[in-house]
Amino acid sequence: MARLFRWSPLVLALALCMLPIKCLQAGERKAGSIESTVKTLHTTDGRSVRYEIGTLYVPENRKVAHSRLIPVGFARIRSSGAAVGVPPVFWLPGGPGLSVLHDFEGKTESAQARVAMWERFTHVADVVIIEQRGYTAMGEMLRANNSPLPLDEPETPAAKIRRYAALAEAARKAYPAADLAGYTIAACADDVDDLRHALGYRQISLFGGSFGSQWSMAVMRRHPDRVARAVLSGVEPLDNGYDMPSHVYAAMQRIAFDADRDPGLAPWMPKGGLMAAVRVVRDRLAKAPVTIDLVDQATGKSQRVTLGVGDFQQFLVDNSSVADDWPALVLAIYYGHYTSWATSVARDRQPSAVTLIGPLMDQSLGVSAAREFQMRTDPALDMLGTWNFEPYLGSRSAWPTPDMGDELRLPVTTTIPVVFVHGDFDTSTPVENTLGLLPYFVRSHAIIVHRGGHDGTFYLLREDSGTKAAIYRFLGTGVMPELPSTIDAPKIVFTTPTFQPSPQVADGH
Repeated sequence: MARLFRWSPLVLALALCMLPIKCLQAGERKAGSIESTVKTLHTTDGRSVRYEIGTLYVPENRKVAHSRLIPVGFARIRSSGAAVGVPPVFWLPGGPGLSVLHDFEGKTESAQARVAMWERFTHVADVVIIEQRGYTAMGEMLRANNSPLPLDEPETPAAKIRRYAALAEAARKAYPAADLAGYTIAACADDVDDLRHALGYRQISLFGGSFGSQWSMAVMRRHPDRVARAVLSGVEPLDNGYDMPSHVYAAMQRIAFDADRDPGLAPWMPKGGLMAAVRVVRDRLAKAPVTIDLVDQATGKSQRVTLGVGDFQQFLVDNSSVADDWPALVLAIYYGHYTSWATSVARDRQPSAVTLIGPLMDQSLGVSAAREFQMRTDPALDMLGTWNFEPYLGSRSAWPTPDMGDELRLPVTTTIPVVFVHGDFDTSTPVENTLGLLPYFVRSHAIIVHRGGHDGTFYLLREDSGTKAAIYRFLGTGVMPELPSTIDAPKIVFTTPTFQPSPQVADGH
């Protein structure tokens, strides 16, 4: 779960002119009702995309009678060529804390590319995009500021636990009228079913990656009869919100295998390769932290940043998600070039705005006792530490969202047809997540993308025309055609370090 309190970029809420199709006055709104308008996006390549965009109203806390209604944004592009009765594709964004409806404004190339991707689904079905309660362009975007961490000492799990507990208190103060206990994975799943019902569909297909896959699995658990099929990428099972350290470390080893054989990195690669460099740095910082003098570019003031083994463990996980750059970043630290890393750490220790749906949702997911035991006794803790789960578990009592329990978390056998796509270079949601689920999905197929990162399905939809066509066919017909079990992504062109190679090993740093 490398999303562990990644700070999401602040997305400006849309100022949309609403001309409602279903005109409901504020006093007439009720749970499950929608308001929407039809608009047209004119793209730079001359296409016109007609879409419906609107708001679904849902109870903030589904377990409390007369809970206030909150808005959840959605959009729909209707199919022009789908057969009658084909279930719509519900596209569930990741995060938690990814808002995508602003892409319909088409202001950037990436926004238009995403709309074009959604539009391609309409060759087989309607496509519906629903955002997450508490982080939606059509309603509320819950955020609060976290507290600073000291610069003059290494970060510790205890300090991070205190920071997360303080964030929970800041959330309550920022939103005194909100019932934050209602922002759970189960409520998000029920929001999807409410939208299905409001739009008049009997069944739906699900398409989601990362948290979107986890959200999809919650929908399948709570509303199995309403899900026709699913395509899931970068899979995160409901009990795998916290990654197993050894699974993350194994993905790093696979990246390192290619990096060790890359001619461009050879002048900098130490004896034993990249993972040996990782071990050297880990042992070096375990013996003693390092202190780096920096100049704040904004103020011109000097500052000192102390880095310890825990900071390096977090660095390994956070940066390995971009496999192209990760070896060069590790080698820079190995050779004692700490400035870039220290600058990043100094920035992360400052107060910043946090998207609250992330911690609220993850605390509701929790973890089973058996998996927690495995994590706490995992052999890779020595290298990666407990950062992926300890701050959450240690601050659990401070957060208002209730734990959903093993009844929702643990996998059960299902006959819903699912295509899983997973990259084996994925350190955010390791490929073992998918492999562990396959016995429970008896009508499933897994595609492992060698060298694929966290966007496996989207890689296939961009680069592999045959598999792309087969996935669209599956969504349109429910027939699982001949699909590959493995696909080789192109070899990575690794970034090279910005400093000159040195024959000296930086053990003395």
